[in-house]
Amino acid sequence: MADPHRRRPALQVVREGNPGKRPIEPGVTLPVGDLAEPDWAEVFPSSQQTQGEMRRARNIARGEWRRVVPVLTRTAGLADVDLAVLRDYCVCVARLDQCERAMAREGLLMQGERGWQKNGHTTIASQYRAQLKIYVRELGLSPSARAGIKPPGDEGDDDDVFD
Repeated sequence: MADPHRRRPALQVVREGNPGKRPIEPGVTLPVGDLAEPDWAEVFPSSQQTQGEMRRARNIARGEWRRVVPVLTRTAGLADVDLAVLRDYCVCVARLDQCERAMAREGLLMQGERGWQKNGHTTIASQYRAQLKIYVRELGLSPSARAGIKPPGDEGDDDDVFD
C-alpha cells in the first residue's frame, strides 16, 4: 500500500492527475543530451553456435532504439543519464523476442525427466514482460502513460480547458 503522506515525483503527479491543484515541484531538471546508440555487438556477442540468433537480437534492439529514441527525445527530453534505462529497455525487447522464437520452435511444453513440463522460456518471457511493462510506464511509451506528459519547454498552458 502506498504511503498517502509521501510526496509523489512531479512526473507521476502529471501522469496520474492533480485533483487538488496543489503546486507541482518539478524536481531535478537535466539538460537534454545527445544519446549515442550502444554497440549492440558488445551487448549481444555471438559465438559460432549463436551467430544467427545474436544477429537477430542486435537487429531487434537496434530497430527499437531507432524507433523510440527520436520520439522520446522530442517528447520527454532525454538526458545522458537515461542511456542505461533506454539500453536496458531495448535489450529487454530483444530478449523477449528471443524467448518467443524459442517457444515457437520448441513448444510451450517439453518432455523432461519426470514427464511433460513447462518450457523454461515461458518463465523467462514472463519476467521480461513484467520488466518491459515497467519500462513502458517509466518512459511514457503507452497511451495511458503519456496522457498527461507535456513536452519539455511547453510552459504555456493557456489552451487548457480546465483552467
